[in-house]
Amino acid sequence: MNHLPLIIKREYLNKVRNKSFIIMTFLSPLIMVALISVVAYLAQLNNDKKRTISILDESGLFKDVFENTENTTYNYINGTALEDAKSFVKKEEQYGLLYVGNGDLEAVSKSVSFYSEESPSLTIMSSLENKIERKLRELKLISNGLDIDQIENSRANISISQESFDGQKSSKIDNIFKLAFGGIAGYLLFMFIIIYGNMIMRSIIEEKTSRIIEVIISSVKPIQLMMGKIIGTSLAGVTQFAIWIILLGILTTVVSMVFGVDLSAAQGQQQEIVQQAMENPAMQNEINLAVQSFQNLPLANLIIAFLLFFISGYLLYSSLYAAVGAAVDNETDTQQFMLPILMPLILAVYVGVFTVIDDPHGTVSTVFSFVPFTSPVVMLMRIPFGVPLWQQLVSLLLLVGTFMFTVWFAAKIYRVGILMYGKKPSYKEIFKWIKY
Repeated sequence: MNHLPLIIKREYLNKVRNKSFIIMTFLSPLIMVALISVVAYLAQLNNDKKRTISILDESGLFKDVFENTENTTYNYINGTALEDAKSFVKKEEQYGLLYVGNGDLEAVSKSVSFYSEESPSLTIMSSLENKIERKLRELKLISNGLDIDQIENSRANISISQESFDGQKSSKIDNIFKLAFGGIAGYLLFMFIIIYGNMIMRSIIEEKTSRIIEVIISSVKPIQLMMGKIIGTSLAGVTQFAIWIILLGILTTVVSMVFGVDLSAAQGQQQEIVQQAMENPAMQNEINLAVQSFQNLPLANLIIAFLLFFISGYLLYSSLYAAVGAAVDNETDTQQFMLPILMPLILAVYVGVFTVIDDPHGTVSTVFSFVPFTSPVVMLMRIPFGVPLWQQLVSLLLLVGTFMFTVWFAAKIYRVGILMYGKKPSYKEIFKWIKY
């Protein structure tokens, strides 16, 4: 009799009804949103901080260089000695004093100092340096008899257009979208395997040490019990992920509306840079090309391939986790067996990051996208760059075939290991179990 559906149901309900599972399912999004909210709130306070910077320019070269912004006010001090200016800024509790000495351009560039009570912000200092450098560069060009307007007009901005032989246009930003999809897919698979693979392993160890497994195995085939645990725990993991996504969306909205915390404030500086870039006509053209390229992406192929490789890859590694759980009596003994399992997964991530990004159709990327233990990550990172359908199918068939062999292999270990107690198994003994 096929007891697999009953085992799946039992494992699923056992996991979702567990107190620790319920607590972490609802507590994790709360902790995550709380951390993001605190960082955003602190960043918002930092961005809203009003600063007043006094400028003592003895050279008189930077009168129109520093313009007030929303959070920074520049106060020019004229006809004042440096020590008096320091005392004034300190008394008024201003952010700092920018001093520029007198002399020729070379002397001025070496006489710029900033005085403050505390260490100044790196962003503020970079902004001041850029303004001064730009002004000095213009003055040096003028002193050398060069026309600044002619120099600016002689600048050439080159953006090489990318187009396939079939006439499909793309851009550099298009590659960023592709890398983002592959990176996110590989990272999700990696985290899912680590989190829920360990959950499967711990579940088997707990039932083994409590001797419950001896009762269950009397009426259920070992392979059915193992597959039931893998599938049931996987469904519980999918449920937990779905709840996390929903709760994160709800909590983010509530925090933004009720507490008035802008969760994007932590990226204020980056947003300003992006805004400035978008005002550039060349960048706007790149964005239009990126939107067009995104629309041309084979979304159906990406989604289907993600689901198939994600599920197959997870089941492959889960069966290995189940075999390890059956072979040992406690989590401490799992360390010697975990490294051979994790090494291919870690290798896949490194190959994906350092090889696929550089050459997605190179020999190394192509070979590792066919190796079953690395293909779930590497192939998912290659597919957005355009992988022939036959390569995807061959890689998937190899992955599924390896999964079936691994399930048979793990079931052999599972059948003997779940009834072995009190002895730490070696690799030699495990290979003997396979022959039984």
